[in-house]
Amino acid sequence: MNMKFSGLFAVVLTAVASICAPSLLTSCISDAITTSPSDVLTFSRDTVSFDTVFTDVGTPTARLVVHNRASKGINISSISFKNENTCFRMNVDGVSGSDFHDVEIRAKDSIYMFVECLLPETEGNKPYLMEDAIEFVTNGVRQSVLLEAWGQNVTRLRGVVLDSDMRLTAERPYVVFDSLVVSPGRTLSIDPGVQLLFHDKAYMHVQGTLLAEGSADRKIDMRGDRIDNVLPDVSYDIMAGQWKGIRIAPGSFGNRMAYVDMRSTEHGLFLDSCSNTTQTKLTLYNSWLHNSQRHVLYAPYSRVEATGCCFSEAGGSVVALYGGEFSFLQCTFANNYLFTAIDGPLVGLWHTGPEDAENTDLPFMKADFNNCILYGLPSDLYDESLDGSQVFFRYCSFKSKGENDDNFLNCLWDTDPMFRTVREDYYFNYRLKADSPVLSAGDPALLTTAADTDMDGVSRVAGGNPSLGAYQYAPEP
Repeated sequence: MNMKFSGLFAVVLTAVASICAPSLLTSCISDAITTSPSDVLTFSRDTVSFDTVFTDVGTPTARLVVHNRASKGINISSISFKNENTCFRMNVDGVSGSDFHDVEIRAKDSIYMFVECLLPETEGNKPYLMEDAIEFVTNGVRQSVLLEAWGQNVTRLRGVVLDSDMRLTAERPYVVFDSLVVSPGRTLSIDPGVQLLFHDKAYMHVQGTLLAEGSADRKIDMRGDRIDNVLPDVSYDIMAGQWKGIRIAPGSFGNRMAYVDMRSTEHGLFLDSCSNTTQTKLTLYNSWLHNSQRHVLYAPYSRVEATGCCFSEAGGSVVALYGGEFSFLQCTFANNYLFTAIDGPLVGLWHTGPEDAENTDLPFMKADFNNCILYGLPSDLYDESLDGSQVFFRYCSFKSKGENDDNFLNCLWDTDPMFRTVREDYYFNYRLKADSPVLSAGDPALLTTAADTDMDGVSRVAGGNPSLGAYQYAPEP
């Protein structure tokens, strides 16, 4: 042997020996492959489960981490689906396929797998469960990770323009792509329990009449079509801007929304006005409008009647009113918006009286707020006088400090109504706690027959004076 080479080889061996001291020797030989049946895989989860997804629409991608805890490498003989004709798909360490062989994981290392599912459409209307498993064979030992996904058949509405009256029923959810337009002279009726879901940038434009009438036990859902989670255990419901919202045209009157949960919009419920307050443009009853990038209700120079409604979470004022005639009875106005600084007070009131020099030909505001709650991150109202206006707050609760006068009658000031909402936990619940100061603080003389029960079906008249706001107090379940 060449002496120089022999000497160099000896130096290399010495270096390796010093690196592979007893404490580190195992790591230096860890690339060896174990064949022991006791050396098997561990997984980041034993079941990959998907929330309900629409048929013919792929699920979100789920991650599965496969660990080798052994001190030597492991050779996975086989990775495959249990069912040959599966609707699931997988990717193993960056490679897509349905059947893999001789996949190695080094000692104390892991690989990433990604799983998706494309559920086929079926004849049924109810959600159905699709199951499978990924099977791993390592050193003769078979292990498996279960897969499950719930599929929901839907009715797809793509660029629909009503040329006749239409009724939506609750058998299947509806997904609106692009737009749903109610033509002049046509009526869209929505039954209790309907789920009306809107794809990205989709909207409804009401030129005729909208009659969305749910019930306390079968509310109407209007929301974006993302029904998975944005964070573990946090639904996409909290995300504004998933669809544009509903726009009601200037010539549209007699619209009604009862027991409707409308959320996740860009601009909420937007009323175009022709400055006609002789006809009711919109009646809202026992409904919750929330999660809008701008307002949940924008109503210029319109006539709107709202009873038992909750308006919450918006990037601007949750309710923005200009001129017009408005009645808000037993309503809650709250704003704990998450995504930007809030631009505007909780309730925006403009064109309220003769001191508004511009547009004096437009109707000044007439508004009654009775037995209501105003409480949130921004100020309740703009710090402007309502003296001489026809805007009245009777038996209302405010976060701000103030005093009763001719426009604020028997109100509670500097008052926390004690909602059950926990903003930092993404939990938005505007029902009242047992020690809320607004329990029994309402005036029963202000109630109408429509206000006898709240949106949960709880009576406001059974036990004395009503609570303020949209929800009559009831013990937590």
